Amino acid sequence: MTKPRVAILISGRGSNMMSLIEAASRPGFPAEIALVLSNRPDAHGLARAQAAGIAARSLDHKGFADRASFDAALDALLVEEQIDLVCLAGFMRLLTAPFVETWAGRMINIHPALLPSFKGLHTHERALEEGVKIHGCTVHFVTPEMDVGPIIMQAAVPVLEGDTPDSLGARVLAQEHVIYPAALRLVCEGRARLEGGRVVIDEFEIAPPALIVPPAG
Repeated sequence: MTKPRVAILISGRGSNMMSLIEAASRPGFPAEIALVLSNRPDAHGLARAQAAGIAARSLDHKGFADRASFDAALDALLVEEQIDLVCLAGFMRLLTAPFVETWAGRMINIHPALLPSFKGLHTHERALEEGVKIHGCTVHFVTPEMDVGPIIMQAAVPVLEGDTPDSLGARVLAQEHVIYPAALRLVCEGRARLEGGRVVIDEFEIAPPALIVPPAG
C-alpha cells in the first residue's frame, strides 16, 4: 500500500519537523515525509531536513503581493509534489480561507497550548500570567479560523512553582514531540476521522504524557 506523501511547513528551526521525520524513518510508520517547505529561505529547519535526506524548498512570502498570491503558489507547489497531507510545524503564516478549504481534512497543526485556551502567540507567557495549573499542547485539523479546528490529540503538563516561559515551554515541547507523530499516524491510518465537526479516534496506544499533579499547598 502506498504511503501518503506528507509536506511539513516550517518557518524556523524545525523542532517538531524533526520529530515527524524521525518517526517516519521507523519501520511501519504509515507516512512518507516527502517535502519540507519554509516561507523563510534562511530557516534553519531547511538545512536540518536536507541533512536527514528530505527534499527541502523555500517559498519566500516577501516575493508576493499578498497572502492570496502566496497561498496560490504554495498550493501549486504542493500539488506539483503530489502531496497528500500537510503538517504545519511552526509555520508562522496565516493561511487564507480558500487555501485552507482546499486542504480541509488534509492539513493538521500543532499548537503549544490546550485549546481552546490561549490561541495565538506567546502561549507560555500567557499561561503563567493567568495562573493556570495545567498547560500543554494540541494537535488539530486546520480550519479557516485560527487555532479552532477539530482536536485530534492533546497532552498536558503541570505548571510548577517558579516556572518561566522557557522552563514551561520546554516541558510542553517534549510532549509536542510525542503527540504530533502519534496524531499523524492516526490520521494516515484513517483511525482519526471527522464526524459532525469533531474528531472520532479508534483505540490506540501511546506513551503517556507528563503526569498531571495537583499544585502544592
